[in-house]
Amino acid sequence: MLRKVPWGLICGRGRSGAPFSARAWYQMPLKEGDAEKLLADGSGGVSLLGPARPLSRRDLLKLLEASVVHRDGALVAISKPPGLSVAGKPEDMTLVSLLPDLSQKLGLSQDVQVIKAPGKESSGLVLLSDCQKTIQKFQEFYAKSNKARRPAATYCAVTTRRPVDLEGEISTSLKLIHKEDSELVVPVASPSRGSLQKREVKKTQTRYKVLDSQDQCALVQLQPLTAFPSQLLVHLTLMLSPALGDHVYSSRVGTVLGEPFLLPAESTPPRTQVLDEALLGKLRLKQAQVHRLPLHLHLHQLLLPAAASSASSRVLTAPPPPFFLQTLSLLGLRLATEETRQKHSEHLPRPGRTRACPP
Repeated sequence: MLRKVPWGLICGRGRSGAPFSARAWYQMPLKEGDAEKLLADGSGGVSLLGPARPLSRRDLLKLLEASVVHRDGALVAISKPPGLSVAGKPEDMTLVSLLPDLSQKLGLSQDVQVIKAPGKESSGLVLLSDCQKTIQKFQEFYAKSNKARRPAATYCAVTTRRPVDLEGEISTSLKLIHKEDSELVVPVASPSRGSLQKREVKKTQTRYKVLDSQDQCALVQLQPLTAFPSQLLVHLTLMLSPALGDHVYSSRVGTVLGEPFLLPAESTPPRTQVLDEALLGKLRLKQAQVHRLPLHLHLHQLLLPAAASSASSRVLTAPPPPFFLQTLSLLGLRLATEETRQKHSEHLPRPGRTRACPP
């Protein structure tokens, strides 16, 4: 049986300031000695902010090579940093563009493919394989899970306000719109049958659960039951609890006399997230630094197909990155790290170098 592991997080919000920045923290270069900090265990001395210039290809490859969390036959799992997209334009630095070099470092062939990965601005689990039978097996497994509305992915998030309900599901229809040079996701209150049939609009659903709280902060687990771009970020915004580090959709939540309300999605442009003074104080940040705050949305666990020797599904876990753990520490929230490690080890073999494509 699949065992649940609690995750996610939430906090307070306020007034405005810094200009919008589309540059993610991972695009900033490392200062001397920062590489070790990025690979630290989340204890003191880890900065919540990234350096000021883009990481070089070499440094990014080094970071990804050190982020392997699991090896099992032809399957390799890494934990990617926020801001790294899976694919993009030929000139963009993406996970796909890095695969030829990364596959050599990981001992994989040039046929390696990405099976599963979080969105660009999220951190967390990425599944890789160079075995077509393994790739097909996992793709079929996730397609069946999606069709059955069985959650295969568990995220943790830090948000700027605690949801009113401590547990539940949020369901809404979403669509993509084009604004200037970017695509944004907006909710659709009453979609027509035609828009749904043409797939211009999709019905989406996410389970959530608040698992811990301290003042106005809370630990929340998110499990998407459908797949749509930016689904979790938009759902959190509709709950009036935008994710910490969301510099795209958080602007849709305004406040009057401390009470949150939703602004019109289609007419509210993205901007750097605005945090209230109390939250800035806890994070030891100034509003002028917030544009360099990474998105606190992490793909923490993935359900894997059952092994040949077992009838039950397995769970793969990637601990949150150091900056995420440091945020939790600053906000006074605890993670069940020992429980997480124990559950992880019960379900999966330890990382190794042995690999084989099933016959």
